[in-house]
Amino acid sequence: MDEFTVAPTPQDELLTEGVAGIDQNGETVNLRVPIERPLTLFLNGREIVTMMTVGDYPDCMAVGYLLNQNMLLPDDEITAIDYDEVIETIVVRTARETDYEDKLRKKTLTSGCAQGTVFGDVMEKFDDIELPGDAVLHTSWLYAISKKINTRPSLYLEAGAIHGCVLCEEDRPLIFMEDVGRHNAIDKIAGYMFLNNISPEGKMFYTTGRLTSEMVIKCVQMRIPILISRSGFTAWGVDLAIRAGLTLVGRAKGKRFVCLSGAERIVHDADMSAVEDEPARVGHKAGQATQATGIAS
Repeated sequence: MDEFTVAPTPQDELLTEGVAGIDQNGETVNLRVPIERPLTLFLNGREIVTMMTVGDYPDCMAVGYLLNQNMLLPDDEITAIDYDEVIETIVVRTARETDYEDKLRKKTLTSGCAQGTVFGDVMEKFDDIELPGDAVLHTSWLYAISKKINTRPSLYLEAGAIHGCVLCEEDRPLIFMEDVGRHNAIDKIAGYMFLNNISPEGKMFYTTGRLTSEMVIKCVQMRIPILISRSGFTAWGVDLAIRAGLTLVGRAKGKRFVCLSGAERIVHDADMSAVEDEPARVGHKAGQATQATGIAS
């Protein structure tokens, strides 16, 4: 795959809207802010969940959500995906019946933005998943992908209030998805991989959000052995990563990073003299309100 085969489209007017307000000096300011839309997901005629999303890649998000909840299995055949933008509904149809009723009875609320949920037997099957032991993370790759991702035009840089997840291979970012919740972004990537027959072999994940239990669970569900973030960790996220044998790298900014699980996969090959330090505070365009009389485009 090419670098950034899928990448954010921050200028898409369907993803943000302009709003006016005032700043601390009483001056008029104009901002672009992400739009949240409800998306109700049905599986074979049964309503599963309503999710809040920016609205792009609804087919990928629906399929990825079902995969990461074990409601859709890797060998399931999808016969149709029907999306109705007007009534904000998407229906995924499969060739065989599913056992989602049992999964709906048991759920665990997670710390995901917009309140993530893990259903059914996801945790019960967590310990049965074996991640590849031969995966490696070169520090030169880590620094390269961090720079490429953080300098790529994105909805986060344009409007803020958004999370991004990126599927990477070695030093190449491949699929970059964004949404109001990091769990939505990772579901979009899971769905894209399923619909396009992309193997998790040799892949790793990068996220702008916290390394929570939900991010670890979904990464393990997808059989991806390395998870990297600019942000920090939660205790349960670390515990689950150790339990699954997942390499968990956080606080990856400039030359710095911290690994709290799976450090044996890290190969320290980077020329540190060539790695740039990141400024103490990296701003984004969303924090730079413009003073004007009209809404900024």
